[in-house]
Amino acid sequence: MPHVVHNVFFALNDNSPESCQRQVAACDKYLKGHDGVVYYSAGVLCPSLARPVNDRAFDVALHVVFDSMASHDAYQAHPRHQQFITESKPGWKQVRVFDSEVG
Repeated sequence: MPHVVHNVFFALNDNSPESCQRQVAACDKYLKGHDGVVYYSAGVLCPSLARPVNDRAFDVALHVVFDSMASHDAYQAHPRHQQFITESKPGWKQVRVFDSEVG
């Protein structure tokens, strides 16, 4: 069964280092530790990687790998995920989501 990879890239209205760290902390508080998560991480744009091929139109990145589509779907509906969206959405300028299946 393939894993589901859920990558989310947040561009923030206030992209100061403090605001970016607050967004990472919110990810950690609400999105870490869900059932079926194989891998979780959240962090800020890497300033030293600015090659022409790098897409730098984000401030904070979230990476979650789920063991199944069912785990992904449960995460999406989970009250902690919904609370994260409710509390964080006002600070988002743009959110891009990239989901994939991997072997």
